[in-house]
Amino acid sequence: MNNNKSLFINELLIGTGLAPTPSPTRTVLGPITTRGYFMSTQHIRLGLIGAGRMGSFHGLTAARHIPGASLAAIADPTPGQAARLAAELGVSKVYTDPQQLLDDPDIDGVLIAAPARSHAELVISAARAGKGIFCEKPMAITLDEADRAIAAAADARVPLQVGFNRRFAKSFRTAHLDVAAGRIGTPQLLRSLTRDPALNNPAASPQWVIFLETLIHDFDTLRYLNPGAEAVQVYVMADALIAPDYKNKGFLDTAVVAIRFDNGAIATAEANFQAVYGYDVRGEVFGSAGMLSMGSLNESDLVRYLAQGIQADTQRMDTDLLRDAYIAELNHFVDCLRSGAKPLASGEDARAALAIARACIESFETGKAVTL
Repeated sequence: MNNNKSLFINELLIGTGLAPTPSPTRTVLGPITTRGYFMSTQHIRLGLIGAGRMGSFHGLTAARHIPGASLAAIADPTPGQAARLAAELGVSKVYTDPQQLLDDPDIDGVLIAAPARSHAELVISAARAGKGIFCEKPMAITLDEADRAIAAAADARVPLQVGFNRRFAKSFRTAHLDVAAGRIGTPQLLRSLTRDPALNNPAASPQWVIFLETLIHDFDTLRYLNPGAEAVQVYVMADALIAPDYKNKGFLDTAVVAIRFDNGAIATAEANFQAVYGYDVRGEVFGSAGMLSMGSLNESDLVRYLAQGIQADTQRMDTDLLRDAYIAELNHFVDCLRSGAKPLASGEDARAALAIARACIESFETGKAVTL
């Protein structure tokens, strides 16, 4: 067994208070999909495609954190990858071909955590197989891919949810509701940021990852915090300050994006891959009647006031900082499988965030503002 993978799974289990036993069933409504009605108490069987870092985390969540559901199968084309994770989580069905998992009649919904460039085709294949779909962001790399993925899910009448986890973080969710209720008046300025503690190997990273895979979270967050508004103009300033040799290959590590919305609000999104102090995710909405601020990188509310100064422990990984949100989004996915409700982070939301990301690439290449 891969020691790093084993340690990763063990670390996820520590402090969760979750025993490796089947979760109790809860009673909710049932949807109409191509698979027919789910009984309100029917156990939901999930399949995982992709057994890397995020796949491992989603797999653990599905196996331990979702009442009335379980992880029934894992697929990953990398030799031994799915089998190792399956052994950790007690999953009996292992596939090297994702299509085999999609063809499994015992699987009700799939969690797609494969490399981003494969997401759209996997969504389309899953829809054609009649499976409910949870897909990690980005759902697609091009707008054409996004349109085909959305159409496939609509044609198959299956739910399509995308992994925009900040919508499920308590502070961001509350801020969204406050803005929608008019508690801070009319939104005028918004801000969302993601700062990652470490730079991944740029040689192995896909082109434009800062826009398509990192800032896409912030683009969705800004839309979420400005309910009903859509981006109309984008301007980017970005660079490769950490790994300058890779700038001409489309690997940027530092970016600030200015976005104008159709309700007049102006927003900024920023990202960096060298936050040595910890994983940093924050948001802010300034309105005509007040301001909302959300997000903390602290591990807890403990602050030490010592002779050496003020100290606070920080989180180093997104799966630690936003653990509860990750768990909540998969519980929501299972609820949507049962109720037939449209997910709170839909395929259309993913397309809108992707449109901003694609405009960012154009703005960086041309040095000009881009109208959406």
